[in-house]
Amino acid sequence: MKYYEGIGRRKRSTARVRIYPESEATGTFSINGKDVKEYFTRFGDHKILTGPLTDAGLDGKVDVTVQVSGGGVTGQTDAVRLGIARALVKYNEEFRAALRPGGHLSRDPRVKERKKPGLKRARKAPTYTKR
Repeated sequence: MKYYEGIGRRKRSTARVRIYPESEATGTFSINGKDVKEYFTRFGDHKILTGPLTDAGLDGKVDVTVQVSGGGVTGQTDAVRLGIARALVKYNEEFRAALRPGGHLSRDPRVKERKKPGLKRARKAPTYTKR
């Protein structure tokens, strides 16, 4: 069965997304073997995940399978979104124009800053005492 693959990353999360074309599709969306609504239960996550599909006009018309690992819920959600967008561009290059304005093709570069010596966290200093 032919599929188009895209890899999305955010923070410490990585998502490998496969999109199966419209001809054989039933509209299923599974993440790590579970249904999307079962895996991501937070309000609004489903809308973020299906954003690229909606903008491309393929919501419910293609099968999507995802393997996601690492990070937390927010990182995984955005990693899956980027992976879907990249897979859609491989599927049809014309979708790039529809996905670009929504920001679906841009990787969010923000990651956790490293801890510095002498500080409690990346930037938090110990409490100053005069005496």
